[in-house]
Amino acid sequence: MEKNNVIWDDRYVKRQERNRLYNHKSGFVLFTGLSASGKSTIAHHVERKLFNDGICTYVLDGDNIRHGLNTNLSFSREDRKENLRRIVEVSKLFVDAGIIVFGAFIFPYIEDREYIRERFEGDNFLEIYVKCSIELCEQRDPKGQYQKARAGIIKNYTGISSPYEEPRKPDIIIDTEKTDIENAVQMVMALLTERKILSAG
Repeated sequence: MEKNNVIWDDRYVKRQERNRLYNHKSGFVLFTGLSASGKSTIAHHVERKLFNDGICTYVLDGDNIRHGLNTNLSFSREDRKENLRRIVEVSKLFVDAGIIVFGAFIFPYIEDREYIRERFEGDNFLEIYVKCSIELCEQRDPKGQYQKARAGIIKNYTGISSPYEEPRKPDIIIDTEKTDIENAVQMVMALLTERKILSAG
């Protein structure tokens, strides 16, 4: 389809070929939850385990994305939508390259997470809700963001001055108030195995 005279350049090397070469499927696994709930920590631990097993994987983290690709975006509702759109399109390219992508993003609105699901419709998309109370997230607060939000320094901060809408039907829920990192990693690995993402067949 042509749009503004831009035509998709079809690849000589197909995603299916990459999946066969890497001996696993590719897909997008979203870790959603409040800041400091443990999303990135779990994602990076799973990434390390898979990497050690020869799996092609990569973690996209909300803060890292905003350091480069989305450095020009604020936390307004409109900019959050554009942040989401860019992340989804970059993730789709990674998935097409045969990589299992772990996205550690707050994505606080149900409609935004539904948008991701629609963009990956018929593909390997998993939603993991990393659950943690706002009280414990504030106690952890490794970057001091909650304190700044309470002081009014950071506007539209999720959980403080902006809402977080819990997922309706995530593939799994990891409650980091009750689950340690080892068990959290095992839960993710079990999900990937169950959905047959870790095999090429």
